[in-house]
Amino acid sequence: MTQAAPLAEIWRGPFLESVHAGHAVICDGTGQIVSAWGNPDAVVLPRSSSKMLQALPLVTSGAADTAGLGAEHLALACASHQGAPRHVDRVNQWLSDLGLTDNALQCGPQESRDADLRIDMIRAKKSPCRVHNNCSGKHAGFLTLAHHLEAGPDYVAPDHPVQTACRDAFETVTGMDSPGFGIDGCSAPNFATTMHGMARAMGWFATAGQRSDRLSKAATRLTEAMYTHPDLVAGDGRACTRLMRASQNPIALKTGAEGYFIAILPRHGLGIAVKAADGATRAAECAIAALLVRLKVLHPAHPDVAAFLNPAIVNWDGLVTGEIKPAPGLMA
Repeated sequence: MTQAAPLAEIWRGPFLESVHAGHAVICDGTGQIVSAWGNPDAVVLPRSSSKMLQALPLVTSGAADTAGLGAEHLALACASHQGAPRHVDRVNQWLSDLGLTDNALQCGPQESRDADLRIDMIRAKKSPCRVHNNCSGKHAGFLTLAHHLEAGPDYVAPDHPVQTACRDAFETVTGMDSPGFGIDGCSAPNFATTMHGMARAMGWFATAGQRSDRLSKAATRLTEAMYTHPDLVAGDGRACTRLMRASQNPIALKTGAEGYFIAILPRHGLGIAVKAADGATRAAECAIAALLVRLKVLHPAHPDVAAFLNPAIVNWDGLVTGEIKPAPGLMA
């Protein structure tokens, strides 16, 4: 298994038009591979799927408790949110509690993905702020940790104490040294690992509640925050939020840019990592839904599951012209 494997198929009428290939790995809590498609040793940048790893030092350092952070704060620290009022208001209050303003965030401004808020801001001729950035919760967490460590304000610098703490935590739970990093869309380092390393980390998160060490307790708090507040992790219409809500068992899901997706399954003691080799979000969403159906975590008939497992392709005139399907063997 050295090559990417088919993950999702695109059908137009009776014809197979396209195939998205990639990698998927399921690990148990010991880091052993339960199932794999493609290459478990492929080196990847997990992008925003690694936010709960980056949030570990926020909790283990004591910074979260010192700052009085609750589950909503921790969910936002792991989030790629929509920039909707529920997200923006909470991050603004978080910054205010730290005695900081929007300018302290180093994630850059981004337009809100909430249609109503975006239209209201356009009508009011208001420019997007950094707090609207989908990573503003993660950066508020970085700022909280930086303040706790009495470190400087350039918290995205790779050699800053915040980022060295993030790298240490990342390497610990992936079980391997990172070969390096790329700079993410929000300006923070994004550490690389293998598909097996990321799935191992998710399996470790899934079984963290069975352990009592400080790092595992932090992982449990972050995982519980995510599945308790799925609306803060992403937002209305998003796969993370809809699929977490659709599950009868508590699960934590997190998308990442360029076709990445992870799942943490505490009841099953399993972790999943998915990467679409071509970076297609639709392929990663289809594949993660298929694997969760395979594991009987989700029911394929649930409308929020079907929306990503087998979505219709509709043309500009509203006609259904095709569909997306999981690749054969992914669900069985």
